[in-house]
Amino acid sequence: MASNKENSKATVGVALVGAGFAARFHTESYRRVHGVGVRLVGVCSRRGEMAEKFAREHGLEKSYKNLADLLNDPQVDLVDACVPTGSHEEIVVKALQAGKSVAIEKPFTGSFTPGADPAGWERCLTDALASADRMIEAERKSAGRILYAENWVYAPGVQKAMRLLRAAETPILRVVAEESHSGTHSPYGMEWKTSGGGSLLNKGCHPLGGAIYLKYAEGQRRLGRNIRPRWVMAAVGNLTKSEAFTSTEAGAIRTGWIDCEDWATMVVGFDDGSVAQISAADTVIGGIQNLMSVYAKRATVHVNINPNSAVLSYAPDTEAFSREYLREKAETTAGWQFTNPDEDWMNGFPNEIQDFCESVATGREPLSGSALGRDVVAVCYSAYLSAATGKRVEITVD
Repeated sequence: MASNKENSKATVGVALVGAGFAARFHTESYRRVHGVGVRLVGVCSRRGEMAEKFAREHGLEKSYKNLADLLNDPQVDLVDACVPTGSHEEIVVKALQAGKSVAIEKPFTGSFTPGADPAGWERCLTDALASADRMIEAERKSAGRILYAENWVYAPGVQKAMRLLRAAETPILRVVAEESHSGTHSPYGMEWKTSGGGSLLNKGCHPLGGAIYLKYAEGQRRLGRNIRPRWVMAAVGNLTKSEAFTSTEAGAIRTGWIDCEDWATMVVGFDDGSVAQISAADTVIGGIQNLMSVYAKRATVHVNINPNSAVLSYAPDTEAFSREYLREKAETTAGWQFTNPDEDWMNGFPNEIQDFCESVATGREPLSGSALGRDVVAVCYSAYLSAATGKRVEITVD
C-alpha cells in the first residue's frame, strides 16, 4: 500500500470516467467539499454523446473523446472511475501510470468468468487476487494512490460506532450487517462477465468493508496493527429462480439474472477470534436495507444507515409525494415512509469524497484505500469457494 507520497495542492482537478448513476452522485458530492479547492475538469464515457450531455448538465468544463485524452490532461489530479467492475483494473493501472490518483467504486476488482466446480472457484479466487495485486503494484510505483470508494466506511453512523468503540476501549466480538434491496440498478450487475459476481460481491462488499474497517481501527488502537479476516463460510442462491418465487406472479423484485446469485450470506472469522455475519440480497422489498449491529465486550451499537427514523412521513396515496424523493428502492410513496432527509450524507458519499480530495491535496492516506479493497476481494472470492465446496475456507490475505 502506498504511504507518505509527497503531494501538496491548493486545488484538486477531477475528471470522471463514466457518465451514469455513480458519476451523478459523485459530482454532487464534489460540490460539497470544503477546505480544499476542487475543479471539475471533465468526463469521458464509451458513448461520447453521454459524456457531452453529462458535462453540460453538471457544469463540467469539458468532455474527452477517450480515456487517453483524459489521462494526458495535466489539469487532472484525480481520476474518478464510475464504471462496471470489469473495467476497474485497466483504468486504475493506466491512471496510476499517468501519475494520477484514482478513485475506484466498489468492489475493488474481480474475476469475470464464474467457476463451474471447486477448481473453477479456486481459479476465480486466484485471478481476483492477482488483479488486485497488479493494481496495488501499480500504486506502489506511482506518484498517485488508489482511493477505494467504500461508502460504508464514511457513513456517519459507522464513523460514530467507531468513535463509541474507541471511547469504550472495547474489543468487537461480533458484527452483524446487511445490504439488501429489490434488485440491482444496472444490467451489468446481472451478468458475471461485467460484474465479477452477484449479491455476495456487489452488495456484500459494503457491510463486509464496513466490518473490516471497524476491525482495522480496533486493531490499530489495541494492537498497533490491522486485525484482518482469516476464514469464511458462505452460502449463495438464486431465490428468484426458486419454486417459491416462480410459483406465483412476479412482483416488485427484479428478475433477469443471467449467471449471478441474488442472495448470499457469510460468516467471517478474524485473526483475533471475533466474527462478522454478513448478508446480502437483491430479493428484499420495502426499500434498501443498510444495517449494522456491533456487539463488543463493553458496548452494543446499532447503525441504521437506511431505513432510519430521522423523518417519518405519511401519505394516503402515491400522488402526494410524487414530486419529492423519499428513499432508495421504495416501491411506493404511499403510507408511512422512512423519509431520508439527506440520503447521500447518511450513505457517506460527501464524507468519502471529502476524504479523497484531502488525500490528494495533502498526500496523506485515505481512510479507505487499496488494502481494504484487497481484503474485501480476498474474503468474497474465498466465500464463493466456500459456497461451492460447503467447507470453511482459509483466506489468503497477503
